Amino acid sequence: MAKSKIIYVKGTPVNIIKHNDADFISLTDMVKGFEDGLALIEKWLRNKNSIEFIGIWEEINNPGFNSPEFGVIKNEAGLNRFTLSVKKWIEKTNAIGLIAKTGRYGSGTFAHRDIAFEFGSWLSPEFKLYLITEFQRLKADENDRLKLEWNLQRTLSKVNYQIHTDAIKDNLIPKELSKSQSSLVYATEADLLNVALFGMTAKQWREENANAKGNLRDEATIEQLVVLSNLESINAVLIHQGLQQSDRLIQLNGIAINQMKSLVENRSIKKIKKET
Repeated sequence: MAKSKIIYVKGTPVNIIKHNDADFISLTDMVKGFEDGLALIEKWLRNKNSIEFIGIWEEINNPGFNSPEFGVIKNEAGLNRFTLSVKKWIEKTNAIGLIAKTGRYGSGTFAHRDIAFEFGSWLSPEFKLYLITEFQRLKADENDRLKLEWNLQRTLSKVNYQIHTDAIKDNLIPKELSKSQSSLVYATEADLLNVALFGMTAKQWREENANAKGNLRDEATIEQLVVLSNLESINAVLIHQGLQQSDRLIQLNGIAINQMKSLVENRSIKKIKKET
């Protein structure tokens, strides 16, 4: 589980964690401002309508949910002797929408945001509305931060591209070439990187993606942009070293493969992509 984030709902701090790539909100925190506090969670769980809601949620979102056991629990709900805890619900039905945790970044009962919003309605319609408002504000802030990181990465790519083209001009282009001949050399070097990373030239990509609005690099993933930025700098060094294009292509392709393998498993990159 990732480090928690905190929103303030009517002055009450409420922890939100990532669990199985989804947002889970602390029910324990949500009840702090209410009379009876923690007892409200089990009271909510004993409610037949609550059980029906979370059971239907599990059937929609959890392939491993024990529906027959859910049916038994639902039928018993409402009886005087009926009790249900989060732990018992999870053990009997293999539920994933509620979790009980302890740890550095918060402890207590957490619920998938869909369920937490429903619990908020049960507590107080007003509280639910404030909860949703603050949650949406958090997600908007996260999206703004993602856009900033994305723009910074694209800017870095452009800066490195200038370094790259300067190296081409200084080392590969004969002084007597015309501007049109020089542009052909630039295109060749650009496609060297395209082939090393994407396995095709820009022209081949356009032929295979005739309906695409952008070009090959516009459609690149975050990981590909990071690697492309690195390849541009590395290729500039290799050019200065006097390596032939065929030798550089082999080296750059090997580097691209290794870096892509590392980046696709990078937790920070995954986090940025999955929180959008």
